[in-house]
Amino acid sequence: MRLHVLVCVAALIGGADQERTYTNSIGIEFVRIEPGTMTVGKFEPPYPKPPDSADPPTAARGRGRGPTLTPAEYERAAAMAKADSRPGFPVTIPRAFFIGRFEVTQAQWRAVMGTNPSVFQGAQVTDESDRHPVDSVTWDQAQLFVKRLNALERTSVYRLPTEFEWEYAARAGGDADLPWPQIQAQAIAGYNAYTSTHMVGEKQPNAWGLYDVLGNVWEWVQDGYNGQLFADPKPSMTGRVHVLKGGGFAADVKNAIPATHAAGPGSGFDVGFRLVRDIDAAPRAGASRTPRR
Repeated sequence: MRLHVLVCVAALIGGADQERTYTNSIGIEFVRIEPGTMTVGKFEPPYPKPPDSADPPTAARGRGRGPTLTPAEYERAAAMAKADSRPGFPVTIPRAFFIGRFEVTQAQWRAVMGTNPSVFQGAQVTDESDRHPVDSVTWDQAQLFVKRLNALERTSVYRLPTEFEWEYAARAGGDADLPWPQIQAQAIAGYNAYTSTHMVGEKQPNAWGLYDVLGNVWEWVQDGYNGQLFADPKPSMTGRVHVLKGGGFAADVKNAIPATHAAGPGSGFDVGFRLVRDIDAAPRAGASRTPRR
């Protein structure tokens, strides 16, 4: 009886793991993201705070702590920050979906498209370029990859994520603004810090096991760009340009946060994408469920 229970528990655990991850016919590994709610577009700009009573403004002069403001200037800074702040708006992700654990790699792109448009291959890198994310990809080219992959597996479940799906997965239940140590751990970003993309999966994953959502390459999403600093509650599915998320290796580090709402085509050489796989359809010929490796 006890052995039977243990076997049943083991089977349930294995089955749960298979449902949590999915690897398709060309080796793209997906992680299941459950439904949930987040606040998008919340913005609270930082501003100088007056020193405490034990260290008045006059005492801070000459200590290398930056300019000292008068009480009136502190008040004006607080008022300006309040005027520019935004409360954001709630977004609900109503259905579970699979999203790529990694950005689409050069090897995976080549398996579907037969070519490799990337700048960072061959002599431009010192390691395995096949494991670098594909770069120099336009939004239309990413859509063509999706179309051909769906045809290859005789399905219609692959697509680019929406901006809200991407941000929800990237934030992994956390706030939009990340502390600097977390950005350092998860992202390769910042001028003169790096000179190329890096192999996927080398930095720390986020809390939901996704790699390189910050840094490496900017990532296309489905949405059209609204021309604003923040997304609208009802995103546009059309537009002359489209939304990029996550920051690339050469991006200003301030863009290496999930909340960044940028527009493409961008620089080109540091632009790639990751895929979503809808859960509604069962696997078909050419694809197979596998447990996480």
